[in-house]
Amino acid sequence: MKLLSHTIGIFTNPDKEWQAIRADKHSFLQVFISHVPFLALIPAIAGYIGVTQVGFNLGGHVAKLTPASAGALAVITYISLLVGIYLVGEFINWMAKAYGVEGDEPTRHYEGTALAVFVTTPVLLAGIVLLYPHLWLVVGVMGLAGLYSVYLLYEGIPILMNMSKERAFMYAGAVLTIGLVGIVTMMICSVIIWSMGVGPVYQ
Repeated sequence: MKLLSHTIGIFTNPDKEWQAIRADKHSFLQVFISHVPFLALIPAIAGYIGVTQVGFNLGGHVAKLTPASAGALAVITYISLLVGIYLVGEFINWMAKAYGVEGDEPTRHYEGTALAVFVTTPVLLAGIVLLYPHLWLVVGVMGLAGLYSVYLLYEGIPILMNMSKERAFMYAGAVLTIGLVGIVTMMICSVIIWSMGVGPVYQ
């Protein structure tokens, strides 16, 4: 429950919460499993409900997906989120030595994973907007969540990694870059998967 409390604190008082997260020193499994598998369900389930029950605008008319098609896409989305957040955490851990993060290996491993988990939390929570998949509403809400995630990244690295703001700025830039590359890679993979016959099937 203490780990889950960080989810609220990261919105109400991020600087103080980053200090608390750093002081916890939980294991990789504790910080990852206590958050990501549950939070990743939000966009997956909300998206499933939105595209099967509410529908979205497609060429001037409301389109809906079949339950089977939406279910397959929801599962792919869920797995992609788990793998993506895990890989971002591993990248942060790998970069820790290059940027002179203090502490032993287990400590750095926890901090990198914690950073990935809590930085992506706003976007995962914003996934609830997929219950009503209107294009501009989704873009607006997800865009704001993404901006807050970037803010958390730049605020959290100097605190969680115990480094100067100058080095933290470069570190955050590298993490942000790999995150953007990851998003583009996921989009390309989605197109490939769709071309293999796992794409949307409309009602």
